[in-house]
Amino acid sequence: MPLIRISLRNGKTPAYRKALADGVYLALRETFNVPEDDLFVTVSEHEGDNFFYGANYLDIPRSDDLVIIQLTVSNTRTIDQKKALFRRIVEKLGADPGLRPEDVFINLIEVEKENWSFGHGIAQYAQGN
Repeated sequence: MPLIRISLRNGKTPAYRKALADGVYLALRETFNVPEDDLFVTVSEHEGDNFFYGANYLDIPRSDDLVIIQLTVSNTRTIDQKKALFRRIVEKLGADPGLRPEDVFINLIEVEKENWSFGHGIAQYAQGN
């Protein structure tokens, strides 16, 4: 935990994509107390004809720099922790790689702890494994 999926339009540098992954991971460590090395991230780039978004949904002006972040986590966090996470991700990504707050879209998916297997076909977080 967590599983981080980041989607964006293609054309960004490897350093930009790494800054996205690092920023989200560090924000999770700070607000959700994620352990060191609990790092599982995919970054997917999409051609413009495979990346669609509401440019002004909820009166938030988005650009083609939009980044969609989907986080799958165990359902153990409070609403205040979730709000802190969202704020911290925006702060981190604003600092590096310089993403505008309007271009950070976050979706949090919560699952029961027993729904994870980190290897060996074992449900490491399930009671009685």
